[in-house]
Formats: sequence, C-alpha cells, structure tokens
Amino acid sequence: MHIEQNILDQVNEWLTPTFDQNTQDEITALMTSDPKGLEDAFYKNLEFGTGGMRGVMGVGTNRINKYTLGKNTQGLSNYLKKCFPNEDLKVAIAYDCRKNSDTLAKVVADIFSANGIKVYLFSELRPTPELSFALKYLNCHAGIVLTASHNPPEYNGYKVYWQDGGQIVPPQDGEIIAEIEALKYNDINFTANENLIEYIDTEIDEAFIKSTIENASFNTPKEAKENLNIVFTSLHGTSIKSIPAVLSKAGYTNVNIVKEQEIPDGTFPTVKSPNPEEPEALTMALALADKVNADIVIGTDPDSDRLGVAVRDTNGKMILLNGNQTMVIMTAFLLEQWKRADKITGTEFIGSTIVSTPMMLDLAEAYGIECKVGLTGFKWIAKFIKDFPDQKFIGGGEESFGFMVGDAVRDKDAVAACLLVCEIAAQAKASGSSLYNELINLYLDFSFYKEHLISLTKKGKEGLAEINQMMIDLRENPMESINGQRVVCIEDYQNTTARDLINNETFHLDIPKSNVLIYYLEDGSKICARPSGTEPKIKFYFSVNAILESKDDLEAANAYLDTKIQNIISEMKLN
Repeated sequence: MHIEQNILDQVNEWLTPTFDQNTQDEITALMTSDPKGLEDAFYKNLEFGTGGMRGVMGVGTNRINKYTLGKNTQGLSNYLKKCFPNEDLKVAIAYDCRKNSDTLAKVVADIFSANGIKVYLFSELRPTPELSFALKYLNCHAGIVLTASHNPPEYNGYKVYWQDGGQIVPPQDGEIIAEIEALKYNDINFTANENLIEYIDTEIDEAFIKSTIENASFNTPKEAKENLNIVFTSLHGTSIKSIPAVLSKAGYTNVNIVKEQEIPDGTFPTVKSPNPEEPEALTMALALADKVNADIVIGTDPDSDRLGVAVRDTNGKMILLNGNQTMVIMTAFLLEQWKRADKITGTEFIGSTIVSTPMMLDLAEAYGIECKVGLTGFKWIAKFIKDFPDQKFIGGGEESFGFMVGDAVRDKDAVAACLLVCEIAAQAKASGSSLYNELINLYLDFSFYKEHLISLTKKGKEGLAEINQMMIDLRENPMESINGQRVVCIEDYQNTTARDLINNETFHLDIPKSNVLIYYLEDGSKICARPSGTEPKIKFYFSVNAILESKDDLEAANAYLDTKIQNIISEMKLN
C-alpha cells in the first residue's frame, strides 16, 4: 500500500538512535508485516481529549509508549518550572491495573525527577480519585494518572491534574500542549534522580478513606446499614483497594464481592468491556445478586471513577440504572440532606454537563440553588469550584456514570459515590421504600425524563474522516423537524452560537469551544451529537420526557418514551 511521505518521515525519525532498539525492531517488523498498522501508528500525534490522552499501546506517534508519554512529561516539567519559578516543585503519580501502567508510571516519575521535581509515586495501583485527593493532601503542583479508564485492554492513557486537584483546563491545557509540541524526542531526560522519588501508600489511603466517609455519610442508622444486602464488583480494577474498606469502616457489613473479578487484571478476562455503562459488564454481579437476594449491585470501571448501579424494581427484578438516573437520585438526596440541615442559603450549586439530563436544572430550581452546566468531562465541574469560590459545591454528575460528592476530590469519584448510593438505599429500605421507588417519586415530581445513548465506532484514519463528515453534514444541512416535531433551537459549541429557529435569532454561548451540536425540539426533546474525545467514536445523546401522573402509568409512559427515542433514531438514520 502507498504510505504518505509525511508519515514515512515520522517513521524514519523513530528508526534513529534516539529510540531504543526494541522500538526500532517493532517498527521494522510493522513495515513488512502490517503497513496499514504502521500508517495508523504514525498518521497523527495523540491528542489530549475530554479525559486526558488515551490510545492503543505500541510504537509510534499515535500510540501510548515511553516516548509519547515522555514528551508529555518533559513538556509538563518545563511548564511547571515556568509557572512556579521559585518553588520546590512536587507532583503525585498514580496508575491503574492496565498492562504497562506500573512501568509507564515509573518512566514518568523518572523524567520528573530528572528535571529536579519531587515525585510522590504510589507503590501500587490506586483509584483515580485518590490521586486527586493525594495531590491536594500533599500540596503538589500537579498530578498524573496512568489509566485508560473503561477503554479496551489494548489502551492506556495519561491524565494531568493541576494544583486544585482537578484535571487541566484552559488556559493550562493549551499552554502545556505548546510546550510539548516545541520538544524533540531527544529533549526528553530519562535519567532518574531516585532521591527525588518517594513511594506513598498507607498514610494517603487512610486519609482518603476517612475523608470519603466524612463527605458521603448522612446519619444512616447502624441497623439500616447492616440490613442492606450489597453485591460489589471492581471489574478487575483499582476500586478493590478502597471501596471494601470504605464500606466496612462506614458500617456496611453485608457486602458480597464478585470473587472472579476481585483480582486486578488489565486483560479484564471475564468481561467484553470493563465499563459499567455496558450491561454485560455486570452479568456476574447480577447473577450473584440473585443468588444472595441482594438489594443493590455496584460495579466500577478500572480506575474507579465511574459507578454502575443495579436495583430491584417494583416486581423485585434487578434492573440497571443509567448514569442520568443515578445522578438525579444522588443529587436529590444531597439537596434534601442540605435542606434538612438548614445549610441551603442560595449560594450553593450543583454541577452537570450539556449532554446530561435536563432534570438536574429542575432539581436546582426546586431547591433554590444554581445548576452550573459545562462541557463533557468532570474537569469543567472542578473548574466551576475553582472559579466560584464564594459558592459552595454540593455535588454533581454526568450521564457517563460519574458523580462527585462535595469538593474533597475534584474529579468523578466512584468511591464516594458508592458509599452515598448505599446510604440512600439503606435509608430507603429502612423506611419501607427502595432506591427504585425514590427514582419514581422524582419522576412524579419533575416529569419522567428518559435518556438514551448511541456510540458509533469509526476506527483509524478513514473512521476519523467519516466522523468529521457526519458533524459537517449536521452543521451545514441541519434537520428542520424530527419525528414530527420542529427543531426550535440548535446550539453549536464549536462556534459558541445558539440559533433560535422560531424567532430567527442567534445568541452567543458563554462556554469554551467544543465540537458538539445540540438540537432542541418543540416537545422538549433534546438530541446531542459529539465525537468522543478519548475513543474513535461519535456519540448521539437523546433526552425525551413526559408527565407522569401516577406510578400506575409508569409502564405505559416508559413504552411511549422508548418509542419516541426509536423513532428519532430511525429518522436520523442512526440504526
């Protein structure tokens, strides 16, 4: 096959002595055995997306390896020195269960130390939220997590955190990227100063667990905790290091762990995808739940920032909740607890994202507080906390199974969310209700909101071009009606404009630019199109709603909304 000259130039650079012999040998093998794979490995540089930098592990500029991460780390080291010229710099590093995460974490630590920066490196794998906590606890200037979250086993990644414990946001992200792009690979200093690398574990673990219990406990009676029958799975990931200890110390004694998925393993041998968003991932946990007659099933992704929950419905059958449902349940509970404690003054806020359920806005209005809505990714919610110091953050989430309780951790946190959802379930059961009934009560109060997500995978260079063309078509040839409903407004976050199609007016969106389009229909339906920032996918988010008069109408309302979503999908030719 023909490979473009600019790609060959990149390949030839990687065949020089700057790169080790194993790397050169792998590239040489690809040249003869897999030219298509060689092109995919070098046709672009890996970029920072919504959740840091993620990619397939291997050789090349479009892969996760010691050189691409090394360049990131050298650039970040240079940037830290510019930002804090007269300070003794400190960084914290954590990593997950994935193949090569431990060795790549040590490479990153070596480079920081080679640049005279003090490194706190976790001695073993730890949850991502613990890194955010540790960074603040140790007064570090930055932090790194080696993780690809819920991506397939061949992936790894690199997430950068700033002083506040949140992921990098503008302008830091662009400035750091500029530093990285200004470097050549032979600028990377790999020669470690071991005296500057300190291994951390137990002290941070204990402080993190203590903080989690303080922030996510709400006076649940001891008997109620003991009566809640929990099934938990870490899906071979890092949460096994924290969640069992948190639940035990918080007083939850009836916890059944899925043993087959308890040991951390980056190959994720028992699941197709280690993602609690995917129903298949919780198959083993659901089977155990039926065996032990559990009230609730909880599963986390490999780096323990996403939380999947299953509960029993009104017929006693285990059903999976989606991220929007768990988010509104937890947010409503927090708001009610703050109200009962007379802590709501009107200066508080909750956080959500543009692709998440509009019910969050209804909840905020009902409690007389603000719901701040940002772009996809918890870094934007963390940025709200930093940008509005006079307002108190209560909690918030996003549709992709992430939630954050308070501001002790500045990223989505499945450890605290796990404890919080157990508190809600235990209190509900003790009062003769259930987590599912609490959700239905919210639908009765605020309308029945139903959301659905479609992810279309488009791999490689051709896939990227196809995704780009789909977004161009949606922008340049917008649909005027969908499923018999007029499109009344289109928000384009790439050019930060909103077009009111009824009054033919255009408004400015006061939000950072992002490649996202949202269509609003006259019946309150919402459709969002967004290329993923971390995977070769384009995602379509659907939100529809209907008034729910009584619990008896639930089944009919659910069927009506399902039909509405499927009609929208069919008309948009997405099935």
